[in-house]
Amino acid sequence: MSLQDIKALTFDTGGTILDWHSGFRDAFAAAGGQHGVQRDWAALANVLRRRSLEAMVNLGRDGPPDYNFDQAHRFTLDALLAEEALEIFDEQDRTAIAWDAPHQFACWPDFPPVLAQLRAHFIVASFSILSYRLIIDTAKRNGLAWDAVLSCEGMGVYKLLPRSYETAAQRLQLRPEQCCMVACHPYDLDAAQGVGFKTALVRRPMEWGAAAMAEHSAQAPAPYDIVVDDFPGLAEALGLSNDG
Repeated sequence: MSLQDIKALTFDTGGTILDWHSGFRDAFAAAGGQHGVQRDWAALANVLRRRSLEAMVNLGRDGPPDYNFDQAHRFTLDALLAEEALEIFDEQDRTAIAWDAPHQFACWPDFPPVLAQLRAHFIVASFSILSYRLIIDTAKRNGLAWDAVLSCEGMGVYKLLPRSYETAAQRLQLRPEQCCMVACHPYDLDAAQGVGFKTALVRRPMEWGAAAMAEHSAQAPAPYDIVVDDFPGLAEALGLSNDG
């Protein structure tokens, strides 16, 4: 099947659509400022994100999950603050970092102008390991109109398990090859590709902050159906460049 056979675009949301790094970094800095504490808040934001992801990926493989991404943010944060001797951060600070910040993440500015254009031609779905509530709140915050929200929270099985991608396609009543996984994360695209999805890599060199830009810009060419630098590029690659 060719790209012309794509019926749905399923979007990774946490890094491809949302700027989590700035949100966590600024929340850490605000809490630190309240207590007169200085740290490398950007680095701590990345540790929190990385460990939270590790807690979520492939969840459900060994049995029904007993927590979601919001809860992972909180228990990961609590452990990180203990390690960093930041017990001075109180309940209000912890809620601000683990709940308020992610539920108010800003999206990358190139996405909203292209979303309506994509929706005119495809089913456009958030397919994410984020919680339903986080996807809903950030959609409201950024004015995003998803056709569907496919949270792994509701599937009981999380990416990168093949069953999560198969379930997403089934819930859209499509074959996997009629779906295109859109993500900035190769591991997500690789897993989707493994069950038959088309794949589109949208580069996000600032996802992990300015310090990680060189690492991402030096990556080798990717073996995906579409590889672009931004969402206007995705629309063009899908043949929508002349669409109003």
